[in-house]
Amino acid sequence: MKIPFSPPFIDDDIIKEVNDSLLSGWITTGPKVAALEEGLAKYCHAKRVNCVNSWTSGAILMLRWLGLKEGDEVIVPAYTYCATAMAVMDAGGKPVMVDINKDMTIDCEGVRAAITPKTKAILPVDLGGTPCEYEKLREIITSKQALEMFKPSSLNQEKLGRILLIADSAHSLGAVLHDKTIAEQADISVLSLHAVKNLTSAEGGAICLNMPQPFDNDELYKELRVLSLNGQTKDAFSKSQAGAWRYDIIAHGMKINMPDVNAAIALAQLRKYDYLLNERKRVYERYSTLLKEYHWAVLPMQDTENVKTSYHLFALRINPITESQRDSLIQYLADKDIATNVHYIPMPMLTLFKQMGYNIDDYPMAYDTYSREISLPIYPQLTDIQVDYIVKNLVEGYYSITLK
Repeated sequence: MKIPFSPPFIDDDIIKEVNDSLLSGWITTGPKVAALEEGLAKYCHAKRVNCVNSWTSGAILMLRWLGLKEGDEVIVPAYTYCATAMAVMDAGGKPVMVDINKDMTIDCEGVRAAITPKTKAILPVDLGGTPCEYEKLREIITSKQALEMFKPSSLNQEKLGRILLIADSAHSLGAVLHDKTIAEQADISVLSLHAVKNLTSAEGGAICLNMPQPFDNDELYKELRVLSLNGQTKDAFSKSQAGAWRYDIIAHGMKINMPDVNAAIALAQLRKYDYLLNERKRVYERYSTLLKEYHWAVLPMQDTENVKTSYHLFALRINPITESQRDSLIQYLADKDIATNVHYIPMPMLTLFKQMGYNIDDYPMAYDTYSREISLPIYPQLTDIQVDYIVKNLVEGYYSITLK
């Protein structure tokens, strides 16, 4: 039985939607992107949504819009994919890394301690689909201490008057915290629509806007549309209309717009996203039921009355086990044609960040989590029989390796 880690969900409805785009004569940014933006705004309860070509470019765009300057700091968790920190660097800022909690999200007290007059944003990560403690983060950025410390270095920062809360929601479409989506919790949340995500456009991202007054989210959406298309006042679809060729360049933007042919994939998936999410939940809960009897299986977050995950990852932690034993277990499963993964190698362990002076010894929870974590396959197409096969081999592999 060959089980891949995370194949995309593609059915006849998706193929039909993509074919419709291909046959329309228009494949770059146009009506399907607009429909996807409207659909995501409704699903996420966001005030507006701007689709772009990746999570990374969306995060860079928003941090540039915020007006980061050399020396400005953005607080990020040490335990995340490198794009979280690299977006800060590409926008001209400095990532300040903080350790994580047992639930694999950023440690709020670590955030509080890391704030300086140079802090311009906090970029927490809903790792695996588990929502961060947004109420605590909001309390921190609106506290008297943080407000008095805040020193704006751009017009938008001055207009906001505090640290920006921008959520890395790459994993958390569908997650709920106190009956609110992640887009309702943060000032800005950025979704990933990469091929392995719950909702995919093959490559893509979406910026969900929830900026407070005095910002106008409709006007901000228009500004971002321009900035995501080289600062051009008309997109290609508008320019293609008869006689509508004239345009202007009014800002130094980026070329990060999403094409319609990509939006078509996500648009068809979004129409059945409740079904897709429930199927991921089925797999998630079956793993939990089968593994809860084993003392060494530390299950990922389970839904509660107030918190619901998006079931993006089944991030199992194993205790006791060493890092090398964990690696041997991954290979044991691979030999059984079961693909697994690790989310993630902490950024301070990566060469780029080590060379910048980050040290994994400063992030003990991140290292401990990484050394024992193994992500099991989870996607709608995974059958109960396949889940049972994965768990059977996982259990056999654990005892085979640890009892040697």
